[in-house]
Amino acid sequence: MIKITSKHFEVTESIRERIEARLDKLARHDVQLINPHIILEQEKQGFKIEASVGIPSAKLFAQAKHDDLYAAINAMGQKLEKQLNRLTHKPESQRHATLKIEDEAIDDDFDDNLEEEYAA
Repeated sequence: MIKITSKHFEVTESIRERIEARLDKLARHDVQLINPHIILEQEKQGFKIEASVGIPSAKLFAQAKHDDLYAAINAMGQKLEKQLNRLTHKPESQRHATLKIEDEAIDDDFDDNLEEEYAA
């Protein structure tokens, strides 16, 4: 259940559907969303949207401003997707893979040295 709070205007059904559709795209990462809370605010120069979404291992937060409300919703969704993508693929990062390869290379050399000592 997505909690949507608005300041200075009423949330229509189309706005609610757009927000839900944007958050459904986060489901591609197979992560459970915990208590998603969206705050919509109308300002003098446009719209401001804030999202706070909990996931089992962390908490995501994104904020976006734009003249068009739907563009702000899309920008907020992209920021959340980027954060979630970074968290879910962190173990697979290049730095992590390089460390594993170096560890394997060190272990292989160590085994060769032991075999040579015992063979002599």
